[in-house]
Amino acid sequence: MRHALIIAHPNEHSFAMTMAETYAQAVEALGHTCFRRDLYRMGFDPCLKSRELPFSEGWRPEPDVAEERSQLKDADVFALFYPMWLNSPPAILKGYLERVFGFGFAYGSGGQQPLLLGRRLISFSSSGSPLVWLQETGLFDANRRLFDQAFSQVCGLALLDHVHFGGVTPGASADFIAARRADIRTAVTRHFGNGK
Repeated sequence: MRHALIIAHPNEHSFAMTMAETYAQAVEALGHTCFRRDLYRMGFDPCLKSRELPFSEGWRPEPDVAEERSQLKDADVFALFYPMWLNSPPAILKGYLERVFGFGFAYGSGGQQPLLLGRRLISFSSSGSPLVWLQETGLFDANRRLFDQAFSQVCGLALLDHVHFGGVTPGASADFIAARRADIRTAVTRHFGNGK
């Protein structure tokens, strides 16, 4: 199984990067392969151009989008890693999904034809806010509906999970980080272990 790790954090030593590296080690230990799309290090432009809108005159994917689609075309699993800022994913990630997972790659025929059937989506997010607060306020469920569920439905992806780590602060203890890494390994085993 081939996993595309899509990482959205400007700090290359961030908790999001730690999550992604832990996930990569866990899936590789199962005999899977993975590759990384580190959006900030790539300098990915999240701004959709008017000429990229489907059905506009001369419509075609821009070269950077065509390259990303080529990189992702054989992925079986799309794994997203990001912090929640203002209780939602970073703009660079939203822009990546809009541009790369757009018409002709993730869906066709006016959004009514999903093109990524049989593939999977799993998300790992973090925030300084405790998860219980995000759940009590309804913000976590709102994000899951608007981001995970809507996105996966349009693309035809099987939505596996959204693992969120709350209370992540700069300088988090080694014990906290080790426990969260164990949580990631547990999620990988649950969803991909035993030949799944």
